[in-house]
Amino acid sequence: MAPDIRKANEAMRAVMQLLVLAFCAAAMGSYIVSIPGYYDALVTKCIAQGCGTLVPSMPIPEQGLSLEHYALLFVLIDSGFTFVFYATSSIMLWKGFREPMGLLAAAAMVSFGTSFPSLAMTASEGSAFAQQWFMFVSMTGWISLSLFFFLFPDGRFVPRWTRFAFLFIVLVDAAQWFFRGEMWGALRIPEFVRLLWYVGSTAILIYSQVYRFRKVSRPVQRQQTKWVVYGVTIGFVGFVGMSVLFDPSLNDGSAATYVALNAILNASLTAIPITLMMAVLRQRLWNIDPLVNRTLLYAALSVCVVLLYAFAVLYLGQLFRAEDRFVVNLLATVTVAVAFAPLKDWLQRHINRLMKGRHDDPYAVLLELGDQLIRPLAPEAMLDAVVRTVKDALRLPYAGIAIGIGGQDKMVASAGEPANELHSFPILHRGGELGTLYIASRSPGEAFTPEDGKFLDVLLRQAGPIVENVNMTLGMKLLANDLQESREKLVLAREEERRRIRKNLHDDLAPRLAALALNAATAQKYVEKEPATAIEMLTDLRQVIRSTVSEIRTMVHDLRPPALDELGLLGAIRERIHELAKPARLLAAEQEGEPLRIELQAPAPLPALPAAVEVAAYRIVVEAVVNVIKHAQATVCEVRLDVRDANRLVVEITDDGTGSVVRTASSAGGKGGIGLQSIRERAAELGGHCTIERGEDGGTRVYASLPLSESTVAKGG
Repeated sequence: MAPDIRKANEAMRAVMQLLVLAFCAAAMGSYIVSIPGYYDALVTKCIAQGCGTLVPSMPIPEQGLSLEHYALLFVLIDSGFTFVFYATSSIMLWKGFREPMGLLAAAAMVSFGTSFPSLAMTASEGSAFAQQWFMFVSMTGWISLSLFFFLFPDGRFVPRWTRFAFLFIVLVDAAQWFFRGEMWGALRIPEFVRLLWYVGSTAILIYSQVYRFRKVSRPVQRQQTKWVVYGVTIGFVGFVGMSVLFDPSLNDGSAATYVALNAILNASLTAIPITLMMAVLRQRLWNIDPLVNRTLLYAALSVCVVLLYAFAVLYLGQLFRAEDRFVVNLLATVTVAVAFAPLKDWLQRHINRLMKGRHDDPYAVLLELGDQLIRPLAPEAMLDAVVRTVKDALRLPYAGIAIGIGGQDKMVASAGEPANELHSFPILHRGGELGTLYIASRSPGEAFTPEDGKFLDVLLRQAGPIVENVNMTLGMKLLANDLQESREKLVLAREEERRRIRKNLHDDLAPRLAALALNAATAQKYVEKEPATAIEMLTDLRQVIRSTVSEIRTMVHDLRPPALDELGLLGAIRERIHELAKPARLLAAEQEGEPLRIELQAPAPLPALPAAVEVAAYRIVVEAVVNVIKHAQATVCEVRLDVRDANRLVVEITDDGTGSVVRTASSAGGKGGIGLQSIRERAAELGGHCTIERGEDGGTRVYASLPLSESTVAKGG
């Protein structure tokens, strides 16, 4: 199926190529044949008497060129105009013969170049067939040109509804050909409807290209569109301007004037085929922006020079009131010459700002930014001023600055709405990257120029200290927030601990004390009546008191082991090791194995340590030794404590057992049991860390590093 479709497409393309070639050859041949007839009509009738609306009558000055010379000039101007269209069409047929858009553009240019000048229609008067043929060429020109604008550059109707607009244009142009160019008058259509039709159809063509440019086209296609729009704009401005000057009330109606106006009109319209050829062929599409810039500059400069010269002549003529105009003209010329250079610079600067912004004057932008920053502004407001300056100076749709906060990039200032492609530029200061500037392209697919890059480089150098200031301010705010959160957590933890102690005292200890008081009162009553019963009650009372005291000691021990205050950290650990060694020996005797030997190694004495560090180290050692006794089946357990780098306490417990503690931690996802998890949590609470791993020679190694404050260590030493 695919080969059949390919063959059908090739056949359709071949038919289209033949039709376009035949049409172009017929149009060119008929036009060339008509050139002598056009010259004869100009000499015999048109210049002297006029040829209807095609060629007005033009008086020949007594001095100067002859009638034949003016006729030859008109022929050369019209023929030269048409041959420019023919030449560009031939190049498009030669280079883009297999491209449908190239064929369509060639047909449109041949048709328009043939039918627009008055040569063909003037020469064909008296021949109905020739008249009908050239009107058909004109119809084909307008239809193909409309189709080109609807399809260019990718060959699709965008938006899709424009195909119906094109069909309506075809119907109107076909009717115009059927009525021999007199459709509006023959159908008695009002003038405002005719005006509405021309304006509406042109607006639809323009809208189609604008919509395609903004929504659909790729960067290369946008560059193609720019070239076409540039040529059409030059031609349209020239056509409108010269059409106004063709008004008999605005010129003297002489043949010399019409020759000049016709030459300027045709020269402006030749921009259309040249730019269209460059866009269709896509061979090395140069950046058109500098060309547009220069065109706007010299067009505006020409208008300003003409106006300035006219004003100077009128003003100086009124001032001197001299019959000899030489002095007036000389002074007016000097005025224009003196004003030319500064006027050109002023226009160039404003056109640059209109098209690309103020990238050509970064230091003036920096001066304005500095004027904003000397005001009392918050750091965030300073960044807002920077992004607004970048956006406005380069005429961008969006600019924003992001800086790293808490390990993540956060947009702290922006201006405009993100559109088109975003480009990032690092903000560097003192050798480090402090943030990123994000800016959007002016239009989809448009790249930034080297001048834009130089401007951004200068501006970002000045933005570095501002971003550093904002980083410091935001960092201080984060630290303040963290400090506030820590204070809140401490208060909450303290209140929770108080609530737990209150609950234990209220729910457990207080009822027991109340019961003791009641039992004591009851025993008092039985002392005289039944001494034996009283003695029994007092015995029970003594047991309850002992139990209550034991529970109070347990509660206090949970808060802080008393041995730490009585014996210090090393003494408390030795006592606890001694207590744990007894059941370890009994367990070894039952299993007929070698008893566990627990050794404590530590500098004597340790420096004075913070209370929280003492409790954490004590709990870590006790929990680790208990795990060794229960699970390790070890014969030697070494406990080491040392103060390293004068700012941290290192606690290390190793054994020569089976390493079952490590396997327990691995099987539980790295957390282990409650005891192992408690060891890690106690180290993390103080900002330290704890690792539980297999030793180099087997067994288990528990390593915890607990931070100390330098002032505490120095004091203890």
